[in-house]
Parts: sequence; structure tokens; C-alpha cells
Amino acid sequence: MLVLVAPGQGAQTPGFLTPWLDLPGVEDRLRAWSDAIDLDLVHYGTKADEEEIRDTAVAQPLLVASALLSARQLFATTDAVAAQVGAVAGHSVGELAAAALAGTLADETAMALVRRRGQAMAEAAAVTETGMAALLGGDEAVVLPHLEQLGLTAANVNGAGQIVAAGTAEQIAALVENKPEGTRRVVPLKVAGAFHTHHMAPAVSALESATAQLAVADPHTRYVSNKDGQPVSSGQELVRRLVGQVANPVRWDLCMETFKELGVTAIVEAAPGGTLTGLAKRALPGVRTLALKTPDDLDAARTLIADTTSAAAAAGSAPAE
Repeated sequence: MLVLVAPGQGAQTPGFLTPWLDLPGVEDRLRAWSDAIDLDLVHYGTKADEEEIRDTAVAQPLLVASALLSARQLFATTDAVAAQVGAVAGHSVGELAAAALAGTLADETAMALVRRRGQAMAEAAAVTETGMAALLGGDEAVVLPHLEQLGLTAANVNGAGQIVAAGTAEQIAALVENKPEGTRRVVPLKVAGAFHTHHMAPAVSALESATAQLAVADPHTRYVSNKDGQPVSSGQELVRRLVGQVANPVRWDLCMETFKELGVTAIVEAAPGGTLTGLAKRALPGVRTLALKTPDDLDAARTLIADTTSAAAAAGSAPAE
């Protein structure tokens, strides 16, 4: 079974969209989205520096656009996703790309919503100086109480020995100086706020208003939620979770547990890929993984998809329910 995933904030690097614009129709689509959301995605994806694309209001639309553009090279329509993909999921903001790939949101709707999400989270982050840091290694039973003692939130529980803490700048600094026993490293992240914590409560309210009249459909492909790693079959419930997730922890560890329970054999990560396939290699040994980083990866991805689809057909099981 194939799982299609979309990365979250922090995966972007300067110029990462440049090679994708050489593909037919990609630049036109990106410019159309840019006009629709009043943000020059072409500039930010090709010429902007690291500081510019760190801005939450820029990074989030850029990442969803990249995930959709790259995934659509493999699955041009939602029907293609439904026919060949067993489950979709996204990490944090990647959930919006996953919602579009699953058919709950139109691509254009996902872009408009992520633009509002990025703006609202940037506004919430500006209230207090906050940040995030990744803890590598360590036992959850030791790490989680340590974070709580410092007033930090385990904002991302990613599995494979990785937890991301979030809180004020002072709390993050204290964590760097006083890491939990058994943790190899504490790495401050290049993000502009304490996402998936109570600091983002104002953004939840903004998104509740933005989604009140949104046209949604039930997902045609199994959608695995960051909230608890469970599949969601209702479009309305999916959007409700997208809104609430802004101020609640991402449980990517539980998402990967669900992939395993569903019988995942291959994972393809949309651009800018690498983070989620890296976690999968450690948490899901034996599962084939492929990260879309540049268009040069597309042929290998197509081969992996064909192999997985053929294996599913040979076993007499459909790739999706």
C-alpha cells in the first residue's frame, strides 16, 4: 500500500522551487495561485533568501504550493490519487495539501486557506517572542516531564526518537542549556513561533471564521489526521481538525503507527521532501520511501508507484477503500 505525505514548515530552503518551474504548466499555475492569494510565490520559491521564506505568512503557502505542484506531476487528478494511493497525510501545514490531494478541498481553496492560516499564525506569533526546538534521542517518559517542568509544550511528537518542543524564547533557551537526560541534541528550529500550542489560540479563531462557509467534500482517499493518527472520513470533520490542529500537538508518531497498521509498503513525500521519509526510515523499517526534492526524482517515484500498484493488484487488494 502506498502512502502519500506532505511536509511541514521548516522543510523549505532558498530556491527550492526553481527546478520545478521548468516543467510545463507549473509556472503558470504558480502565478495564478500567486495572483489569487496576493503573494508572489514564484519570487519566494526561486529568489528569496532564507530569512524571507522563514516568515510564517510566506512559508506556509509556499510549502502547500510545492506539495501540490509536485504531487500533481504524479497524480494529475483526485481520481488518480484515489486509484493508486491507500492513504494521505501531511505534517502540520502539510495537512492542507493532503486535504486537497484527498479531494476534500480544491487546490485553489487550499491555497486561499493556507494563506489565511499563515497570516493568522504570524500575527499570533508576534504577540510574544516564541520558538521551537527539536530534541533528538531520549525516552519520552523522561523528555515529556522535563519539558513540562520548563513550561514547554511537546508540539510535535514525531516518533523515531524526535520530539519538538515549543514555548517562549526564554523557555527554549533554558532547554538548550538544560536538555533532558538521554537526549543527544537540542536543535532550535527556523520557525517564527510556538506553533501547535496555546500561543496560537488567536489563529484558531481566525480560521474558524475563514472556514465557516467553506465548500468541502468527504475525502475519497483515506486521510490520516495529525490529531490522533486516525483516519477521517468526513470532510466537515477533517476541516474542523485542520482548524483546531493549529493550537494542538502534531502526533506524527501516531500517524506512522496507523500507516503500519494499514499495511504500508511504500511512502512518497511531496516536495520539498526528505523530513518525513527520514522519520519513516527509522520508524518503519522495510517500507520503501522516496522524497520528491527535484523533478529528477519523478521517474523513480513513478516506478515505485507502479510497483506498489502492481503488488496490490497481484495480492487481490485495492490500494484504497
